[in-house]
Amino acid sequence: MYDIISIGSATRDVFFSTNDLRRFKMDEFPTGEAICLGYGSKIEMKKIVLTSGGGGTNAAVTFARQGLKTANVGVIGQDFNGTEILRELESEGVDTRYFQKHDDDFTAYSVILVHADGERTIMSYKGEGQHFDPKRIPFSELESKWFFLDSLGGNFDVLEGLVSHAVKNNIKLATNPGGKELAHGLEKLRPLLKYFSIIIMNQEEAAGLTGIDYKKEEEIFKFMDEAIGGIFVMTKGPDGVAVSDGKNIYTAGVPDSPVVERTGAGDSFSSGFVVEYLKGQKAKGKEQKEEDIIKKAIQFATANASSVVTQYGAKAGILKNGDWGPWPLIEVKVRKA
Repeated sequence: MYDIISIGSATRDVFFSTNDLRRFKMDEFPTGEAICLGYGSKIEMKKIVLTSGGGGTNAAVTFARQGLKTANVGVIGQDFNGTEILRELESEGVDTRYFQKHDDDFTAYSVILVHADGERTIMSYKGEGQHFDPKRIPFSELESKWFFLDSLGGNFDVLEGLVSHAVKNNIKLATNPGGKELAHGLEKLRPLLKYFSIIIMNQEEAAGLTGIDYKKEEEIFKFMDEAIGGIFVMTKGPDGVAVSDGKNIYTAGVPDSPVVERTGAGDSFSSGFVVEYLKGQKAKGKEQKEEDIIKKAIQFATANASSVVTQYGAKAGILKNGDWGPWPLIEVKVRKA
């Protein structure tokens, strides 16, 4: 019996950092800005980092480093990069026996260009990550207290199958859904949302899913409180986070901490919230009340994310059990509305 099984994307990431990247205001890009390199030029990189990535593997490492018995389910190719992902996970104490291995495509791969200010542009090849096969998931062997669902390559049959298995076997559910899952739309997803104990997404995603204006937070929370069965966590980038337990809304800002690059910040926040919430639930009634559990989950999630952005890659800075990082991040103020 596992404490938690993380199910989702697995990638091989390569980070490039150079002083020759330039930022320009360009309205034709969704962010309003572009990172540019000289056309036809040869650019020297000052730093290169190779590591694993993907929300499923990133979350699994948070859970394992925090002392939970953890397995990870994902999809890789029969190639060197897939082998390296499994090797890295196993070195962290994550059980990888349930990974699907295909030989008709490559393991997902990302090239990440890092600007000097810590922002990055990711060029992502989804590869085998798009080929989750529900028929190859050994549901009968997935005995766990919790499932954490990340990006599933948009495969609705996999999502539906995992939720069904969890409900039948009293497995609690948490998710930080990927864009392709959210693209299925509210009508298709709503029957599943009520089974989740924790749902995490950013403000833009929440607005897109609910059809409610981005700025109308109160309406978004009211809608999600009615749609889901548990806690709704909405991250807000530099404005911090807001969390609803259906009765109260808790808010927190972002601490002032150094940033090297931001890859994995969302994954480390999501998995940090889930793992601390799980720990708190074990002590509930003895040492902590629900309000205290949620506040501490926000604090640890913030600490985990703030640590991750101080190093290259999505895993190097993930905190270990008993470690809240080199700053007093546990003191991040959480306010109850």
